[in-house]
Amino acid sequence: MTPAITDAGLDLGIVVADADAALAFYRDALGLELLGSNPLPTGGGTMHRLRCGASTLKIVAPDTPPDGRAPGGTLFAATGLRYLTISVTNIDEAVAALAAAGHPVVREPVDIVPGARIAIVSDPEGNPVEFLQMQG
Repeated sequence: MTPAITDAGLDLGIVVADADAALAFYRDALGLELLGSNPLPTGGGTMHRLRCGASTLKIVAPDTPPDGRAPGGTLFAATGLRYLTISVTNIDEAVAALAAAGHPVVREPVDIVPGARIAIVSDPEGNPVEFLQMQG
């Protein structure tokens, strides 16, 4: 039997070394609503929950930052969960504002198929964040 999914959204957790930088990016620069912050149920850190459409982005900040880091770079630089996609209506303006704020642009806005544009910006931990604008 397959899982009986109960939510239209998807929760995604990003483990970070610097919660302040991650919140400055996701909450402040992207405008995601902070739903709340709480100690990790297992102890040893804090989870910040942000609303992104029907989904929840969890910024997980362990008290002792992990040794490993995201490989960064292109979407296909490593296996595993590599990027998240956020649908927007103003991709050119959003990417320009993020670049002006010092966030590295991995891919400038580009048409990938008729009616669809993407761009990729790195978050402070080096994770690729893809922006998608559907036209029409």
